[in-house]
Amino acid sequence: LAARVRALLRRPEHARSPQLRVGDLELDPAAHTVQRAGITVPLTAREFSLLHYLMDRAGEVVSRTDLLDAVWDTNYDGLSNTVDVHVANLRRKLDMPGRPALIETVRGVGYRVDDAVPEVGA
Repeated sequence: LAARVRALLRRPEHARSPQLRVGDLELDPAAHTVQRAGITVPLTAREFSLLHYLMDRAGEVVSRTDLLDAVWDTNYDGLSNTVDVHVANLRRKLDMPGRPALIETVRGVGYRVDDAVPEVGA
């Protein structure tokens, strides 16, 4: 963790965490804010970190093991449903009727954030 922090601090200011956007979802790491369709979505620190990690890899499938390592800094034991619970909480907060669902479950693998997921309630 200390090495990760030092690496981040060595980066020039302009290279640090630009705003991320997937569809109508916008995450601002500097301000620690998330907006969906212009509406601010309050997230816990862990939910924010999880969403940031997924959005940083938009379009890619991210395994539960990778998420646990990156967001929780925990070795995966194969039995934890921590990631699944937090993703479910994120979906409850982010999904809006008539808008695309942005977090897709890739069965047996992990999750992907993409703006091509079918609409919620469709």
